[in-house]
Amino acid sequence: MKTNYVQNATILVIDDNPINLDVLCNYLTTTGAKVLVKKDGVSGIECAIRKQPDIILLDIIMPDIDGYETCLRLKTEAITEAIPVIFISALVETIDKLKGFELGGVDYITKPIQIEDVLARIETHLKIINLQKQLEITNQRLHKLSMSDGLTQIANRRQFDSYLEQEWQRAMREKQSIALLIADIDFFKPYNDTYGHQGGDDCLKRVAQAIEEVLKRPTDLAARYGGEEFGVILPNTCIAGAIEISEQVCQAVRDLKIPHEKSSTASYVTISLGISCVIPEANHKLQDFIKTADNCLYKAKEQGRNQFVESF
Repeated sequence: MKTNYVQNATILVIDDNPINLDVLCNYLTTTGAKVLVKKDGVSGIECAIRKQPDIILLDIIMPDIDGYETCLRLKTEAITEAIPVIFISALVETIDKLKGFELGGVDYITKPIQIEDVLARIETHLKIINLQKQLEITNQRLHKLSMSDGLTQIANRRQFDSYLEQEWQRAMREKQSIALLIADIDFFKPYNDTYGHQGGDDCLKRVAQAIEEVLKRPTDLAARYGGEEFGVILPNTCIAGAIEISEQVCQAVRDLKIPHEKSSTASYVTISLGISCVIPEANHKLQDFIKTADNCLYKAKEQGRNQFVESF
């Protein structure tokens, strides 16, 4: 079924010629479009900013400011720059048309107009807008998928690495502390061997969700770091804050009470966790920051697991 893009669209007509206005507005209204009318460029720009029409039909020869200047101003306003502008003018020279396109117009229709031609061009440009919006939504979904772990639905290693680099540089510029937690599910291989891969997957999903639910700030990021390891990035967080979050993360996993009969630490699933925290300086290396968290995780395991170790 063919989509009628004009129906329900908001169309702004800027033209000082009453005959043109009557013809255009009467016909467009019959298609189901909402038609806004302004008779000069200044009020047309104000209307475009306020009403955000889907498309603008713009005459060139008008009092006050002409259509070229009107289009230029529309394209320099962030809120209206993406709205398609179709010029409708009695100026038929190629140089006039080229000027319209150079200023950002998407089409140029010469007078006297053929209403079916105008409608077809409006329909085409509204369709293009619709396709662009669909493409943008699809690209956003694909980007989200590329940055998410397929199993746990939290951030993946790619997003973790990118975000950590970004926040490391920001912390260095602003002389703010940044904390990194690296956690590992205790005795996960025996868990997988005992409860099967499906059981292991379910465990990973529940632990990931528990970790993410501890984080309250939009700037904090929980990610699947690899296998049964998780990373947590805490921008603008001192060691005391990182310790508090670590305590909450460890307890949140314990509270899941996921049975683990092969654990020598507890009868349920637990995690070990390492904390690294620093105010980055020019001579500091990000890899050393990560390695510190890894070393603390190793110490937590050495000391019996089901705990966290912080760096000083």
